[in-house]
Amino acid sequence: MVRQPAEQPQRAFWRDQMEQAYRFMMQILDYPVQESLEPLVSIPDALRGQQVEILYAEQNSSRPYTPIFALREGLIKDFVAIARALNEQGLVLRIEDAYRTPAMQRKLALGMFDTLLQQTLWECNGNVPSADLVLRRLTVLVATIPKIGTHISGSALDVSVVRMDDGAELDRGAPYLELSPLTPMDSPFIPVDAQHTRQRITEAFLRGGFLPYPFEFWHFSKGDAYEHHLRQSGQPAKYGAVEWDPRTGRVTALDNPRQSLISVEDVQLELEQAFERLGILASE
Repeated sequence: MVRQPAEQPQRAFWRDQMEQAYRFMMQILDYPVQESLEPLVSIPDALRGQQVEILYAEQNSSRPYTPIFALREGLIKDFVAIARALNEQGLVLRIEDAYRTPAMQRKLALGMFDTLLQQTLWECNGNVPSADLVLRRLTVLVATIPKIGTHISGSALDVSVVRMDDGAELDRGAPYLELSPLTPMDSPFIPVDAQHTRQRITEAFLRGGFLPYPFEFWHFSKGDAYEHHLRQSGQPAKYGAVEWDPRTGRVTALDNPRQSLISVEDVQLELEQAFERLGILASE
């Protein structure tokens, strides 16, 4: 979903946040990782018998693949504690996404292309953006390089939260996968109640050691380069980009995690096709 706020402060905020996020991602690209090869574990399997209520999102048009609800083995205990503590408050976590293969990450980037293009058109005051700018925004919002994608490291979760009594989703000021000035965690453009809800969920995850990604209000991770960089720990991350064998739980570090999943040539081709789908003139 793309919202089209007209006020210049919102446009300026979005552009500034995206540029901050790009610098963050380039720092993550260079952050040291000493891959532990710790196995990935199916979250539903790990929770069997735990008496913790958790919901799992289904595949939909905004997520063009079947989600893999798996997390590094060493993170399960803390995640369960977070979910249980929220249950005690009458709340239930809904996992929107967890581990992604590199192929899933590329599918997500291409599946969200039209939405991201429309938001970038708004950012550029209706002028058609360059392929380089669109790739820059994709790099931030979908992590087009495996080394900077903590879903590929099996250390990240995208979440929503619902009330246990009626199943209503808590209002965080925007829905999951919103791309707008409402997306950054500390957006000043959401209602005060929604700000408090974001903070409440963040505090629950912080108690389990999971840190929020500052530029998306739904994303939390632990043990990876995001956490260590944000904490300024000075220590290498132990979770990096991996492929997972679900039969054994074993992971294999990617041979070239710095290789982008999307090239500028890919983006140029997608732009040409999107112009036709959306009725946009490339010369505008």
